[in-house]
Amino acid sequence: MIHRTATAFRYVTSVALAVAVLITTGCGSGGGGSISGSRPQSTNMPVLTLERAFPALSFASPVAMLQAPGDNTRWFVVERGSSSANGKVIVFPNNNAATPAQTSELISIPVAASGEGGLLGMAFHPNFPTTPQVFLSYTRTGPDPQHPLTTVISRFTHNGGTSLDPASEQQILTLDQPFTNHNGGQLAFGPDGFLYIGMGDGGSGDDPQNHGQNVNTLLGAMLRIDVNGVPAAGKNYAIPGDNPFASGGGAPEIYSWGLRNPWRWSFDRGTGRLWLGDVGQGAWEEVDIIERGGNYGWKLCEGAHLRGSSAVCGNAAFIDPIAEYDHSQGCSITGGYVYRGANIPDLSGVYLFGDFCSGTIWTLREISGGAPLVVPAVSSGLSVVSFGESLAGEVYVVNLGGTLHKVITPP
Repeated sequence: MIHRTATAFRYVTSVALAVAVLITTGCGSGGGGSISGSRPQSTNMPVLTLERAFPALSFASPVAMLQAPGDNTRWFVVERGSSSANGKVIVFPNNNAATPAQTSELISIPVAASGEGGLLGMAFHPNFPTTPQVFLSYTRTGPDPQHPLTTVISRFTHNGGTSLDPASEQQILTLDQPFTNHNGGQLAFGPDGFLYIGMGDGGSGDDPQNHGQNVNTLLGAMLRIDVNGVPAAGKNYAIPGDNPFASGGGAPEIYSWGLRNPWRWSFDRGTGRLWLGDVGQGAWEEVDIIERGGNYGWKLCEGAHLRGSSAVCGNAAFIDPIAEYDHSQGCSITGGYVYRGANIPDLSGVYLFGDFCSGTIWTLREISGGAPLVVPAVSSGLSVVSFGESLAGEVYVVNLGGTLHKVITPP
């Protein structure tokens, strides 16, 4: 575990100051064409902008976009759903001129979309299509008023056709939620072949049931399970042997904990590290690098600060964020990707993340021996709900308003 030290705190403080000093504001639009970006001078960062991708297409509350392993010919967009509409996965060709007539539904399933619920995440088995399995994360109506939603992680079998059969569903894991917010919802396979699942703290405000610091609950944690191994007793999955509590002392599924609402996270395809945007309470948004066995402090700490205070958290058991920003810059972080594409060479190794409220997209470059350089790269005017990464490593932005955008350099 990486423990808090005085040096680590100065590191985070300098990042927060960098964000506060470098942030710029500007006007943006969610419509077609380009959205202008800006950068301060001498930042060693490329100028970035966004262009509308697949401009003929629009989606109903999209929350994710991804490609299947080994197949760069198609995109899959996850639509959250609503009280009157199913959650859906929409498929369309990887052609910027794609038309609505070329889209189809991979699957449509009933969801409970109250609060922050709905169809929230999707992952292909890493050996897809040889192993024809697709995993979805969604919420359904909970069992009682004390648990209004239930998170469901399910496996579906792809039959080689154009859609997933809802009847093929095998529920892998279910978890009752005490409130309708902070559902997390993303899932992805790591470089180790295990399935990672981000779980929020159960919701409400200030984690009233103390899930973040309770290692006996699956809430407020990053989970890691083995969907390929022999299932453990009473479970539909195996437990990786090196999970922190695989042999006892806590829930064996837990990989790390102390999270409030891990909203979008990704593995750097260059290093394998797990980067995560954890949504704050009322003051700080944070970027974390997730370590096995790491405790990230919530609900005692928000970012590198005591919850509800500007004071230093100062707890040696907790891992500091690599970067944070206060609510003068936004109000809800959206984790992104480390850029590994070929179109913007100067962006290689840089982490991109955004804020749902302000629409700002930042770049973060790690500096050997010092604080990372954090620069506001684009003032998008979008509701930045998620990012996408193509198989070629190019990065896209998902606008909850229904449009998709690609990160580019201006002509």
